[in-house]
Amino acid sequence: MRMVDIIIKKRDGRALSAAEIDWFVAEYTAGNIPDYQAAALMMAIYLQGMNRQETVEMTLAMARSGEMLDLHDVVPFVVDKHSSGGVGDKTTLAVQPAVAACGVPVGKMSGRGLGSSGGTLDKMESFPGWSSALTLAQYKRQLAEIGVVLAGQTGDLAPADGKLYALRDVTGTVSTMPLIAASIMSKKLATGADAILLDVKMGSGAFMHTVEDARQLARIMVDIGNDAGRKTVALISDMNQPLGHAIGNALEVKEALETLRGGGPPDFVEHCLTTAGHMLLLAGKAGDLAEAKGMVTAVFQNGAALQKFRQLVEAQGGDPAPVDNPDLLLQAAYVEPILAPRDGVIAAMDTGKIGWACVHLGGGRLVKTDEIDHAVGFVFPAKVGDWYVAGDILGYIHANDPDKLTRSRQELLDALMWTEEPAEPLPHFYGVVE
Repeated sequence: MRMVDIIIKKRDGRALSAAEIDWFVAEYTAGNIPDYQAAALMMAIYLQGMNRQETVEMTLAMARSGEMLDLHDVVPFVVDKHSSGGVGDKTTLAVQPAVAACGVPVGKMSGRGLGSSGGTLDKMESFPGWSSALTLAQYKRQLAEIGVVLAGQTGDLAPADGKLYALRDVTGTVSTMPLIAASIMSKKLATGADAILLDVKMGSGAFMHTVEDARQLARIMVDIGNDAGRKTVALISDMNQPLGHAIGNALEVKEALETLRGGGPPDFVEHCLTTAGHMLLLAGKAGDLAEAKGMVTAVFQNGAALQKFRQLVEAQGGDPAPVDNPDLLLQAAYVEPILAPRDGVIAAMDTGKIGWACVHLGGGRLVKTDEIDHAVGFVFPAKVGDWYVAGDILGYIHANDPDKLTRSRQELLDALMWTEEPAEPLPHFYGVVE
């Protein structure tokens, strides 16, 4: 095959064959195709799109570019979850141990913070000593022994995705649905899950800003998963306001622990019950969503989910003491209230700006080499539709630097839009794609 022929074919809007896609991914991963030709193909795909079969073949080729895990020698069935990112989204910390406590093994490889969104691994590193760096043997052994494992992505899984994403990032071709879907799903297929629950966020704090775009991305990913033989379901969830109250690593861990004890903010609890419930349905553990949510509620209330989380911390070298006493987690030097600047109702929020305000406090990275301050962030219970009088407390800011505190408080306030009219509360979910 010749790379120029593949570029011309896609440039002219014709569908690539499975053989052409396999050849391109294998040769580019091996370093035999120059970046300029790969970039030309990425732009052709960006402009011409890919049909369902092409997208599936691209995903499978990227997944097969590295190691494909098979976990069936240690457990009969594994379920995984993926979130497209969000502000205050600490869902994995509560859902993964809850599902495992219900008897369904959960093997998950997660990422770090990206842009204004927090990363699961960054949150877990609030526990001193906890490590996401596991060998495949350690990953499988832990899954077999305690039914729950949370690791960082390794370079051996879907290496084609890493190369292609870096290229797309500098050639203006990131935001095309087939390649976004292939990037996400290639890693999920490579990690060996039998069933995948996708939490696709939409709104001002998400990569997809409209329900329509989120549903389109979800549809493509669900089709990929099912065509690849994995049971796949997607939820379309709201990110027009932060999820729960806590924003920031250790603060989010505390909120997840509160939820694992049967408490937690109502919106976050409902999100966890629905997400975990669908994971149990995928595993065939419940007859309907109501029964599945009841099972999750039970393990929150009887301590089984919290115990499973404690095992997850201990198994990966973390100090479990903060599980029982969250006050042992890092705490900020300054905790100050955020006051309502006027009378009125919160009409809307720019959730992305709120996430960036946390990053500017030190709770995320502006560049890859930045060290994260796990103690900083916001506890911000205010929601769209809430009414306040000027001077009321909207929440609290946790900071270790007075200048960053002042700046981030103003950034958060600038992200709020006010009205004198009643505003409807936002829905948690906008639908299910099966």
